[in-house]
This record gives sequence, C-alpha cells and structure tokens, in this order.
Amino acid sequence: MSKDNAFLNTAESITGPISKTISRSGLKAVYEQLEDKEKAAFRAAYNASYHPCREILEEIYDDVASGNEVRSVIQATRRHGIYPMRNIDTTEMWTVGDKVRVDKERNYAPVNPETAGVYLACMMAQVDVLKDHGHPYSEIANESIIEAVDSLNPYMSHKGVSYMVDNCSTTARLGARKWASRFDYILKQQAFPIIGGGLGRRQHSVRQVPRQRYPRGACGLRRTAPVG
Repeated sequence: MSKDNAFLNTAESITGPISKTISRSGLKAVYEQLEDKEKAAFRAAYNASYHPCREILEEIYDDVASGNEVRSVIQATRRHGIYPMRNIDTTEMWTVGDKVRVDKERNYAPVNPETAGVYLACMMAQVDVLKDHGHPYSEIANESIIEAVDSLNPYMSHKGVSYMVDNCSTTARLGARKWASRFDYILKQQAFPIIGGGLGRRQHSVRQVPRQRYPRGACGLRRTAPVG
C-alpha cells in the first residue's frame, strides 16, 4: 500500500466516513454497514484494542481525579519560556497527510474495518471508564463521542492534527502531547501484533449497556460494538 493510501485508510477514514457515520447513525452503524469479511476484521481489531486502550484511559482518569494533571499543567507552563510547545505535524505521516488533503483528485477515504475497530474500541473504552466512575450518559456521550466526531475530527480533516490540537486549551494541548505516545506504544505492543498475526485473542467480553435517554447525536450507544 502506498503512503497516500495508508493515510486514506487510517486518518482520513476516521475523520471522514467513520466520523460521519457515527454522527448521523451511531456507533453500531459503522459495523453494520460492513461486509461479512470486513466485520470479521473489525471484530479482531476491536477485541485486540479495547483492553490496551482502556488501560491508558484508566490511567488518564486517575491522573485527572488525583489532581496530578493540574499540577503537571502548572509545572509545564512554568517551563514554556524555555521549552515552548512545538508543531506536532512535521513527521512523515502528517506531511503525507498534507499532500493527500490538497489533492482534489484523490479517492475518497473508505471505511477501513481495522481502523474502525481500533478507533471504536478506544471510544467505547472511554465510555466504559466514565460509566464505571458514575458519570451520566449525557456527559459520557458528549465527551467520548459527540465532541470527537462533530468538533475535533472536522478540524483535523480540514487542516491536520496540529491545527486541531493547538486550537484547544493549554491543558488539552499538553495532554495530547503527553498521552499520544502512550497510546501509540501500547497499541503497537499489545494490539497490532494480534491483529496482524490473526491470533484472534478475545480481550473484551461484550455486555449490554442499560437503555437510557441519550442526547441527540449519540444514536447507537445503547450497547457496545458487536464484537461477538
């Protein structure tokens, strides 16, 4: 696969058709629109990625709840005079993305089933973390789903990851830089070898989420993605 197509099947797949489908029809619709073979690839990616993503998300939650995040932000701002936040989209992946976005003749991004499986696993892991800590579904849906697909991803699709991240708060800008490498490492070490090797290890048993009244835009949150 070429670099351009790799970007289309990952970042552009998330910010394009995956986000649009979630926004309009809910999480399950992403899975339900796939062919049978693609559904199998989605399930493998979802099952391999849920637990690693949740591990990092639990750590992030503890970091915020304990007050460590606030202390870290205060300490970081004291260092900014010497160590300011630099641009984060100059690596090869994002420079390829710049080229892809300006190519008006490019093919539209597909819904890549493995990309979708990893992305929705992380999204549902955050939903479950917040639910297990007693947050209301209105807050969970907004913070985990709606804000991503209706606000952040369109920014990223328009001008890239740095434009999206660095139009957020200082806390969010620092958090993106701090935690991105943790997600990258744990997925490469724990999820991608399983997905690529076809080992099919089951890491997350699906449970039904109780029926609730959901805010507009959260269609399909009534149950986790069907990975059985």
